[in-house]
This record gives sequence, structure tokens and C-alpha cells, in this order.
Amino acid sequence: MSSNAERLSWNEQIIEEFRANAGSVAQFGGKGLVLLHHTGAKSGTAYVSPLAAIPQPDGGWVIVASNGGRDTHPAWFHNLRANPATEIEAPGDDAVRTVKVHARVPDDAERDRLFAEVVKVAPGFGEYQQNTKRRIPVVVLEPAA
Repeated sequence: MSSNAERLSWNEQIIEEFRANAGSVAQFGGKGLVLLHHTGAKSGTAYVSPLAAIPQPDGGWVIVASNGGRDTHPAWFHNLRANPATEIEAPGDDAVRTVKVHARVPDDAERDRLFAEVVKVAPGFGEYQQNTKRRIPVVVLEPAA
């Protein structure tokens, strides 16, 4: 019989650890992730993706559609553009909290400013940009009113 870890995909393992530890995931240095809920642009299928997220002073988050430096945008980026009203699971003090958000792709100037801020905190995103010809998008997750 296989262990639980063997049965779960890498993302499923991250999601399980995130939810079990109030949003803390050891291999990502603690509470630097959110779980993004998104709906397939064509399929309508519900998905959950663990993503690095940079909290913003206004209570929102910034995520980067790096796709590991690949030459295509990740599926979740297309899904958010089609269905921007969504929710995330965010780290909390004692438990994960669910936050309704609206996804927004910023204009070029704001994208450049935000991407530079992200790279200061997480330099790997700068390396991803160097590995692809596409301009890696940034997405702002604003708390829904």
C-alpha cells in the first residue's frame, strides 16, 4: 500500500501542508504562499493552485504568472482573465482564511514597478524572466468589497 505522500501530486501535497499548518509550507520558507481558486476559462472546471504571493499594504496580494520561466502563460492566468472574481486561501494566525478577491492585470508601468518589488523579495522571478522571451505578467489580487 502506498503512503499518503506517494498518492498525492506535488501540488496536492503543498495544498495539504498549507491547510494543515495555517498557511505555512516549510519548503517555501513559511507563509509565502496563497491557494488560488480559479475556474477554467473554457471548461468551467474548478481548480486550486498554490502560488507565491507578495502581500500588499492595501490588504491585497501580487502573484506572478511565471510558469517557471516557460514560454507560455500558466493556465491559471488565462482562467483569471476570463473569471476575475474569485477567492484565495491565505495564511492566518491559527488557521487558513478564505478571502474573496478580484484579479486585475496592471498596466505596463504598474507591472514593471510591482515586478521589480517582487524580484527584490524573490529573485527567482527575475531569473524566470531571463529564461523566456515573453513578458511575464503580474496579477494583482484585490480584496473584494
